[in-house]
Amino acid sequence: MSIRLTKFVAAAVCAAFLPLLAIAQTLETSSLSIESDDGAHAFTVELADEPNEISYGLMNRESMAPDAGMLFDFGNPREPAMWMKNTLIPLDMLFITSDGTIQMIARNTVPGSLRTISPGMPVKGVLELNGGRAAELGIEPGDVVKHPVFGTDDN
Repeated sequence: MSIRLTKFVAAAVCAAFLPLLAIAQTLETSSLSIESDDGAHAFTVELADEPNEISYGLMNRESMAPDAGMLFDFGNPREPAMWMKNTLIPLDMLFITSDGTIQMIARNTVPGSLRTISPGMPVKGVLELNGGRAAELGIEPGDVVKHPVFGTDDN
């Protein structure tokens, strides 16, 4: 391959990935809590509410703080089809209805998997936490997520 062609290909690859990297660096963060039988659990979450942010999610992250996560806000409820393509860490996916109720938890999802993960019903959002964190904290379906996206924040 010629040097010119190599430089062109490298520039094209960079141009394709730079907007995606910018997504990961510019997401709004906010506080979120989950009320479970074991008490309230506080998290700092990044909010993904634009189509490109939702599509990119937590791809290419090598780690995440124990009390961090990403909240996907779909706006109107829909049945999501999540996957783990280009995701490097195992995640717990909490599927949440419009009133903040956790309907389903996909636990310890497999990094890199192309398997579709869905609750089988429309939800308003999905909260992704580190894999195993929901079990560690005793978070179960039926628990309530407190956040402005669901109108359940205490402010």
